[in-house]
Amino acid sequence: MVTARVVAAVIPPSTHASAEAEPISGRRALPVAPLTPEPQPAAIYGMAAIDRDGRLSEAVVIPVLGWLPGTRVDIRVCGGLVLVTADPHAAFRVTRPGQVRLPATVRHWCGLTAGVRVLLVADPDAGRLVVHPPAAVQAMIIGWHANVLGGEAG
Repeated sequence: MVTARVVAAVIPPSTHASAEAEPISGRRALPVAPLTPEPQPAAIYGMAAIDRDGRLSEAVVIPVLGWLPGTRVDIRVCGGLVLVTADPHAAFRVTRPGQVRLPATVRHWCGLTAGVRVLLVADPDAGRLVVHPPAAVQAMIIGWHANVLGGEAG
């Protein structure tokens, strides 16, 4: 004959202690930061190589601007950088998703030939793509190193 034996639950009794109370182990709990969404960066960065027809193609940086094929864009050189902005009256257009063709004059002024890799910086809030040719990137790096390393460019 089998007899059943009731076992009391192994759950500690509930107490109405405050959140500041000491845990059972006697150690204080670490503070927990409130969960907040990470702030989105103001700019999105990437690299692209210029093809033989002067096109830049990048799957993340350019599409974040929301430019669809046919979107008219203004392309100009400013301080050695190439600035691309949407402009309904501009002569140039986005050719494919994530693709912008730089005019020959712009490529010539900035020393951009087929195969040259450039730094792309998209600023969605400003609706702007900035193309940094290698000479501009090198100048920024040399200046930054001189600032951080106290005049040493290495």
